[in-house]
Amino acid sequence: MSKARNVSKFLGEFLRHPATTGAIAPSSSFLAKTMVGWIDLPRAKTVLEYGPGTGVFTECILRRMRPDSRFAAIELNHRLAELFRRRHPQVMLVEDSVANVAAICQKLGMTSVDCIVCGLPWASFPEVLQTRILDQMMAVMSTRGQFVTFAYLQGLLLPAGRRFAELLPTYFRQVSKSRTVWLNLPPAFVYQCQR
Repeated sequence: MSKARNVSKFLGEFLRHPATTGAIAPSSSFLAKTMVGWIDLPRAKTVLEYGPGTGVFTECILRRMRPDSRFAAIELNHRLAELFRRRHPQVMLVEDSVANVAAICQKLGMTSVDCIVCGLPWASFPEVLQTRILDQMMAVMSTRGQFVTFAYLQGLLLPAGRRFAELLPTYFRQVSKSRTVWLNLPPAFVYQCQR
């Protein structure tokens, strides 16, 4: 599928479901490299991707992770899941909410997750959903697990975006932010979190 058609379908999903799609276009390769470059994928035995959309981050994950690692993606949007399956047919994709990640991991036989790469639109989630997702994530994450997600610059102007930034240090012992990735639509930065 062409890149222009991918962007068009992504924009359509944003217009239909702005609270769950959260972006007007797929993430850039520059943001993907910033996201995946920080986490220790070569040593991870188990990896999850939350909200992979069309699979931009997935390409970087697959290039860097060990061939014997277990990898699964969780996508709620059915149309984006179809695009993802066409692009990455070899990746285990679960169509569900990441708020159910403990049950999903139990079904997949993943008892402990080393790395989670997340493309969710945190600034559009109410506090109860942010907390539920983070609680569920901590239930499956290994004791030295890594979590990486991103936020758009304008998201920090929203109460939910600020609340998410304040929540992260209550879950992780170390939280840092990358430099702004200007070559993304819209510009974004990455939260890098270590349990």
